[in-house]
Amino acid sequence: MRVMVFVKATKDSEAGLMPEPGMFEAMGKYNQELIDAGIMQMGDGLKPSSAGKRIAFDGAKRDVIDGPFAETKELVAGFWLWNVKDMDEAVAWVKRCPNPMPGPSEIEIRPFYEMEDFAEVLTPKVTEIFDKNRTTLAKK
Repeated sequence: MRVMVFVKATKDSEAGLMPEPGMFEAMGKYNQELIDAGIMQMGDGLKPSSAGKRIAFDGAKRDVIDGPFAETKELVAGFWLWNVKDMDEAVAWVKRCPNPMPGPSEIEIRPFYEMEDFAEVLTPKVTEIFDKNRTTLAKK
């Protein structure tokens, strides 16, 4: 089961405050445990939303919205892509994580859709296109 694990933003992360050196060390050790266990496929931190953009869609219209964005608690400061056996395993790993922020913080776990989730609506042609996309990406 693939899951995306989101480190939620805080006022500190949105202000661009860098973590203390001890946090980098603790997180590096934790990430190595995830890698050694075959769980972590990817992970990284994100710059504050002031460095970002949003694109709003309305039919054919596209509006670009510059950051920063309101509602810090709804923003993401970092992420991991994990491959776990089930949600319980993902929760167990998150519970072992060092607190990613200097104060209170949250981490959210969301499962990815897999092709079998769409079995009722996918035609063979669409399945072929998605399989080709995955093969191309795997080669990169």
